[in-house]
Amino acid sequence: MSVVGSQPFIKLMHRTPSISPGIQRRHTLPASEVRPLNTQDAISVFEIEREAFISVSGECPLHLDEVRHFLTLCPELSMGWFEEGRLVAFIIGSLWDKDRLTEDALILHKPRGSTVHIHILAVHRTFRQQGKGPILLWRYLQYLRCLPSVRRALLMCEDVLVPFYHKSGFKVLGLCAITVANMTFTEMCYPISGHAYMRRNICGCWLFYWSPSNLILHL
Repeated sequence: MSVVGSQPFIKLMHRTPSISPGIQRRHTLPASEVRPLNTQDAISVFEIEREAFISVSGECPLHLDEVRHFLTLCPELSMGWFEEGRLVAFIIGSLWDKDRLTEDALILHKPRGSTVHIHILAVHRTFRQQGKGPILLWRYLQYLRCLPSVRRALLMCEDVLVPFYHKSGFKVLGLCAITVANMTFTEMCYPISGHAYMRRNICGCWLFYWSPSNLILHL
């Protein structure tokens, strides 16, 4: 972030070295950044989600109005990975107040809950197979350790994705109570634990990421 003073710009008399347009652009548009999502990102989120899920299961975990709903109520529980201003991967979560997911968890945000329900993790098709999904999920789980009231993260997934989440530390709880059409899901849990010292230090590394001024964490 640059600050422009009140004094008029003074042209330098000596010749400055030429800078390629690509380098100039990076001063105003970082090559890679992670930040919380907002409602202005909703359409980009939904486009990635629709391509990722409709072609596979025929269903979207969140419809566009539901994406806007959660990005309005709890944007701090979302995380987006941007490449030169373009959204390439994201996570959307909300708070839940029970140990297991029910149908209400699909639409409700419980501000006093101690469980984060991860609704969706998706990566743009042209950026898959590059490790972005596991990296973003790791960052998100580390961030959750900064939230004193959060004790666990829950998600539901198809059986084919169980190994993916298992590698990130999730444990299988069993068959999820939620069904969509004729589809069933496995429910998985990630415990948010650790000593207070560890939680404070991790949080210290992320304070600027979630500051009110919406500063950006660069990768």
